[in-house]
Amino acid sequence: MCYDIKASLEAQLKRATRNQDLKAIEEIIEKLAPLTDLPLHHASGFSHPEVLIYTNDDPFYPIVATWGLIPHWVKSVEQQKKIWNNTLNARVETIFEKPAFRDAATEKRCILYVDGFYEHHHYKNQVYPFFIQQKNKEPLAMAALWSEWVNHENGGVVNSFSIVTTEGNDIMSKIHNNPKLNGPRMPLMLLTEMEEQWLASKQDFEHDLKSIVKSGGDVQLHAYSVGKLRGKSYEGNVDSISDEVAYKELAAEELNF
Repeated sequence: MCYDIKASLEAQLKRATRNQDLKAIEEIIEKLAPLTDLPLHHASGFSHPEVLIYTNDDPFYPIVATWGLIPHWVKSVEQQKKIWNNTLNARVETIFEKPAFRDAATEKRCILYVDGFYEHHHYKNQVYPFFIQQKNKEPLAMAALWSEWVNHENGGVVNSFSIVTTEGNDIMSKIHNNPKLNGPRMPLMLLTEMEEQWLASKQDFEHDLKSIVKSGGDVQLHAYSVGKLRGKSYEGNVDSISDEVAYKELAAEELNF
C-alpha cells in the first residue's frame, strides 16, 4: 500500500528539468505550483492533495491532479465521493480487470515524483511509521494511472490519479507487515530507463508491464523510523515530520536498512 507521501516542488520538477527548457520550468513554477498543495512534508491520500503528475499526453510538462482516481464514467459528485477513497492505490496485478482502472491502464498512465513515502510497521500490537526513500536521496518515480473526470453538474474537469502498487521487495517485506493483509505491498517504482516504457502507448503494453514490474524491485531504498503520523502526537505537514525517530522497542527486531 502507499497512502502517505512526501513531495517537494523540487522533486516534482525532476522530469521537466531533463529537457532543460528553462522557460517551461519557470512557467510550471509560476502557474502550476500555486495550484498545488506543495510542499508536502507528509500528506495522506485520504486528504486528496493536489500535486503534479506527468502524463502520457505530455511526458515532460506536468498537470495538476488530485490523489484518488475518479473514473470517467462516474456520473455524480455523490458517486465520486463514494469511490474516491477506494482508488488511492491500484494493484498492478488487476489494473486491466478492475472497472475503475482498466481504461486508464490502457490509455492513461502517468508518473508521480516524490521525495519518498511512509509506511507503517506492526510490532506487538503497536504501529510504527517508517520513511522510505532512494539510497541516493534522488526523487522516486512512482507509476500511476490518471483520469479526466467531467463534473456534469457544473462542467468542470478534475484530473485525478492512483498510485500503482506491487508486491513488496526485501525491505518492504520487513516494514509492511500488516497482519490484515496478504503479504507486503509497495508502490511500483520506476527505474529511469523504464519511465518511457511506462508512458508509451503500445498495444502489447501488458507484455512490457512484466519487465517494468520486475525492474521496480531493483530500486535501491533506504528506510528509517519517524515520529507518529496519526493521533494526538502527530505534528502535521512540517519539515521535521520525516526526521528519524528511534524506538527502543524496535531494537530487538534489528530492522537495519
